[in-house]
Amino acid sequence: MHPARRAYVEEAQEDTDTGIDLANIPLDRDHDLPAGIAGIAPEKASAILSQFARKRRAAAIAVPTDDGRVRARLREHGHPITLFGEDSTDRRDRLREILVELEEQQEAAGLAPGEEGVDVEMEEAEQEEEAENEEFYTEGTQALLEARRNIARFSIPRAKARIERQKEESTIPLRTHIKHRKAIKEKLQDFDLYGSQIAGERPVSITRFAPNGEMLAAGNWGGGIKLLNVPTLEEKVTLRGHTDRVGGLTWFPGATVSESTVSESAINLASGGGEGNIHLWSLTQDTPVSTFSGHSGRVCRVEFHPSGQYLASASYDTTWRLWDVATSSELLLQEGHSREVYTIAFNPEGSLLASGGLDSIGRIWDLRTGRTVMILEGHVREIYGLDWSVDGYRVLSGAGDGWVKCWDLRQVRGVGGVGAHKGVVSDLRWYKGTESQASYLPSTSLQEGNGTMAVDGSESSSSPPPLSPSTATKQPIQPKKSGTFFVSGGFDKNVNIFSADDWSLVKSLSGHSGNVLSVDISHDAKWIASCGHDRTVKLWGIEP
Repeated sequence: MHPARRAYVEEAQEDTDTGIDLANIPLDRDHDLPAGIAGIAPEKASAILSQFARKRRAAAIAVPTDDGRVRARLREHGHPITLFGEDSTDRRDRLREILVELEEQQEAAGLAPGEEGVDVEMEEAEQEEEAENEEFYTEGTQALLEARRNIARFSIPRAKARIERQKEESTIPLRTHIKHRKAIKEKLQDFDLYGSQIAGERPVSITRFAPNGEMLAAGNWGGGIKLLNVPTLEEKVTLRGHTDRVGGLTWFPGATVSESTVSESAINLASGGGEGNIHLWSLTQDTPVSTFSGHSGRVCRVEFHPSGQYLASASYDTTWRLWDVATSSELLLQEGHSREVYTIAFNPEGSLLASGGLDSIGRIWDLRTGRTVMILEGHVREIYGLDWSVDGYRVLSGAGDGWVKCWDLRQVRGVGGVGAHKGVVSDLRWYKGTESQASYLPSTSLQEGNGTMAVDGSESSSSPPPLSPSTATKQPIQPKKSGTFFVSGGFDKNVNIFSADDWSLVKSLSGHSGNVLSVDISHDAKWIASCGHDRTVKLWGIEP
C-alpha cells in the first residue's frame, strides 16, 4: 500500500476508535462567537453580530411602498428626497436605515419603541393598504339624482304590472304551454331568404327594425346610415353625420316613421360613431337634430331608455354613459370595466342596464342606485351582444368564444347556454313580441301625471289610457309568443334561430358571403334582418 494511502486509513481508524459519529454531530448555530476564534478579534466579532441584529431590525420595519410617500417621509426627517443614481428601491432602503437610527436613538433616550416615531410608519403603511381597498366613487350631480328618481317612478309600476301578469300566466296549464311552443318551433323552421340589398361601400355593421316594423336602419363602416323600406329593401334616405364607422343604432321607443305625422323636432333615431359622437336624427332631415360629445373612443352601441328620456352609450374609452335626451347633457360616466365596453341593454322596465365588453365580463347595474347587482362571469372571450327577455329577470350574452349564455337575476347565476356559432357571436336579439308591457301598464310616463312621453320628448295627454291588469284579465289568458326564441349572428356567416326553452337550434339561415355583424327581429316576428362584411342587408321571412 502506498504510504500516504496507509496513513489516511490509519487516521480514519483512530477516529473510529474514539466512538464518535462524525456524520451526526449536533450543531448549534445560535451561539455567541467566542473571542479569538478563527483568528477574529473580540471587537470585530461583536461588530459583526451588531450588524446582523441591525439588519434584522431594519427588515422588520414597515415603510410605504409608494415612492411619493417615501420621498415625503425623507423630507419630513430632513433628508434629501433623492440621491444621485438612486432608484425607488434604494430610496426605500435608505428610509429604512434612517428609521432604524431613530429607533436606536429612542432606545438610548429610554423611550419605548412604540412611544414616538417608528409605529407611526406602521400606521401609515396600514392606512395606505386601506386606501387601496377603499371603494372609489365620484359624487353625482343633482340632475343625476333627479334622473334616478324619475327612473324609479317609471320602473316600479311597470315591474308591478309585469309581476301581476306573470302570476296570471302561471295559471295556464303546462300542456297548453307545450303545445303552444311546439307550434312556434314548427313555424320558425319556415324562415328563408326573402331579399338582399347592398347598403354601403364598406361592411354594414348594424341593422335595426323601426318600432312598427315597416323600415330598417342600417349603419356601415363608411359612416353612413341607410333607411330601407320593408319588405322591398328600397332605399328611402341616407343619413350622413359620422366620419367613422357607425357602431350603434337605436330607434326611439314608439317612434313615428310616417312623414305625414312626424314633426321636425321629433327624435326618431340615435346613432353612435367611431369618432366618438352620438347623433339624434329625425326622418324629416338628413342632418342630425342634436349631437352628444364626450366619449374619447369609438362608440360601439347606443340604446334608448324605455321611457325615451335617456340614452345610454358604450365606448372603447372603457366607460358607458347616460345622457339626457331633452337637454343633450351627460348625466353619468360609469366606469367598471377593465377594457373597452362594447354592448349595453336596458331591461324592459328600465330599472337595470347590462353592460359587456372586451374584458369578457358582463355587469348588471341598478340605475336607481348606481350599484352593480350582478357580475356575469363565464365567457372566456369578449362579449359583443346583450339582450333582455320580456320576463325582466333573464339576460342573454353572446361572446367571441362562440357561446350564448343565459343569466338569471333571481338566482344570481347562469342558467343555460349553447355553443351558438363556430366563431364569434357578433349580435343577438331576444324576441319581445307585440305584447308590449306598455299595453297593460297603468302609466308609461316618467312624470307622476297621466300623460305619456311623445316622440319629440314633450308630454301628451291625448293618448288613450292603456289597459290595466284587471282589464287584461277579462279575456282568457293565453301563452305569448314573446320570449320563446332568440336570433344570433356570427362569424361563421350564419344567422341562427334558437328556442329559449331547451336552447336547441331551430333553423340556421345561410346566405351571407362574409361574417354576420348584426341581427334583429321585427315586432310581429314576420321578419329577421341581418347584415355583415359582405356589405349587404338581408331580409329573412316566412312564406305565407
